[in-house]
Parts: sequence; structure tokens; C-alpha cells
Amino acid sequence: MRVTAISDLHGAVEHLPAVARECDALLVLGDLINVLDYRTWDGILVEVYGREPVAEAARLRREGRFEEARNAIAARSGDRHDSRARFLDLARRDYEQVFEALSDNSYVTFGNVDIPEMLRELAPPGVRFVDGEAVRIGSMTFGFVGGGVRTPLAVSGEVDDAEYDRKFDRVGPADVICTHMPPRIPWYVYDTVARKFEPGSVGLIDYIRRHQPAYSLFGHVHQPLVSSGALGGTRLVNVGHFQATGAGFTMDVPD
Repeated sequence: MRVTAISDLHGAVEHLPAVARECDALLVLGDLINVLDYRTWDGILVEVYGREPVAEAARLRREGRFEEARNAIAARSGDRHDSRARFLDLARRDYEQVFEALSDNSYVTFGNVDIPEMLRELAPPGVRFVDGEAVRIGSMTFGFVGGGVRTPLAVSGEVDDAEYDRKFDRVGPADVICTHMPPRIPWYVYDTVARKFEPGSVGLIDYIRRHQPAYSLFGHVHQPLVSSGALGGTRLVNVGHFQATGAGFTMDVPD
């Protein structure tokens, strides 16, 4: 069986049908919607609030001024209920477009910018939402832990550390552990374009040391300093920024 893992779609669906056709199972490791594309300055936030306040908020976040960043958005939001409703409508649009492009052999978990309740609700028959559980694909067990670790951004797909770690316990031993977040190892969490360290998961490192899966597949960091390597006997793979590359990581799994 050919199993392909992708991550960080951020609304990009053009290459999805072809990728899905070329594998027996497709693993989608989160960040399905395009909240904000820092390369082009488009996305849901720009559609709701406009480019200028979003760019200002992004600058303030880079400087660690998170409260001021929230205020910059709030100052241009008008009626907050209307802005939130518009945001949710656009997120729903992105999810529906992604699900329309996916095939029935897909397993989907959520990333830090996702809205997990909406993602789960909109997943059509044949596309399985997975989080804190393991599934059998061919002769191998794949565990899935969705979401991002908690940060000052407090976005919808972030999970408290204790709950995040409990999901690893629910997965149990697996041949392949699939997460949105990378392990918190400097060269896997450093983004060479943004020139900053992104969050990573200590719980994932603990899981790998405890269970020694054959693979750890993850995303989140779009341009990592290092995209693959090893921790003990576990191969670590950042499966790539699908929005930019239209590609993922493919492995052969015995039937």
C-alpha cells in the first residue's frame, strides 16, 4: 500500500485530487484552512478585517506584543459578532472546498489554526476525522494526535499541555505517530524564512522515547532548518508545506 501524508494545506486544493489518486490512503495532518498566508497577505483574516490591520497585528505578534496585536484587530472589527460570524462562514467555505477535493481513503486531524469542531462536523462519509486514537492501515498502526500546543496567540486549534499529552496515552504504541506539531527539537522547529523558532511538542519526544515508533510524521513549520532525521530508531519527517509545494511524504506499507 502507498500511504501519503500531507500537512499545512491552508486552503490549497489544486493538487489534492492528483495526490489522493496516487495513494491508497491519504493522511492530512492539519491546518486545512487559510487563516493568513504571510507570503501573499491573503486569507480569511484579510477578508474579514482588511490587509492593513492584519499586517500591523502580525508585526506586533512578531515583536511579542500579543495584547496590542489583538487590539489592532479589534479596532477594525466593528461588530464583533458579525466579524466572528464572517470568519466562521469563510472557514466553512475552506473546509468544504478541501473535503470536496479529498477522496474516501483519507484520514484527517487538525492543526493549530483549525476549528476542530467544525472540521469534525463537515467531514463527509469516507473521510475519517482522527484525534487521540490509532487506526490500522495495511499491516501498520498509525496514531494521530491533532492540534497545536498552547501559545500566547490562543488560536482555536491549540490544546492545553495536559490534554495534549493525554492524547498520546490514548493512542498507545503505534508504528507511525502522526501529529501536526513537530517534536520540540531546535532544528525541527526553526523556520528559516520567518527566522524564528516555532512551538514544538515535548510530549511527542516523550512518546517517541517510550514507544519507539518506526516513523514520526508532522508538519506546522513551513520551512524547517531540518526536515528529516532520527531520534533513536524513529525516523522523523516534516511532511512539507502542501500549500507551497503540492507534495507530501509517501511511504510503502505492507498489506
